[in-house]
Amino acid sequence: IRGMAAALRKAVDHMDENMARAAALRDKLIAGVLQIPACRLNGDAERRLPGNANFCFAGVEGESLLLLLDMKGIYASAGSACTAGSLEPSHVLLALGLPKAAAQGSLRLTLDEVNTEEEVDYVLEQLPCIIRHLREMNPTWEELVRRGEAAPYTD
Repeated sequence: IRGMAAALRKAVDHMDENMARAAALRDKLIAGVLQIPACRLNGDAERRLPGNANFCFAGVEGESLLLLLDMKGIYASAGSACTAGSLEPSHVLLALGLPKAAAQGSLRLTLDEVNTEEEVDYVLEQLPCIIRHLREMNPTWEELVRRGEAAPYTD
């Protein structure tokens, strides 16, 4: 009980600085991820939890994305926290107006005060390569490009 009380006291005593640190990392992550073509930030860009970022990527299936991220040591979730572990699309993302396919292909990244800028940089280095790899294998992406709904990769 004493240990729990000490941990709680430490968390409360540093809550404001921990939230500010997590929010700064989150903002850096969001800015970098939004550089990926055909990416959408889910939810309000300003009013959000300090360590929460949720994205959709056109032409990318969520479970494949999670598997490849895991292989790179990046731990993430699909959907919203409300549907963690479920194969159903998040009712929260559907309520935001996302189509079912987009909601099923979403990526949730969560940060806190123990995460580092180097970890965010690593995600920003690996994620675009993984997204590109998955899109190159997906005929849906080719169709989006053909219809002019997504920009083709040019390099």
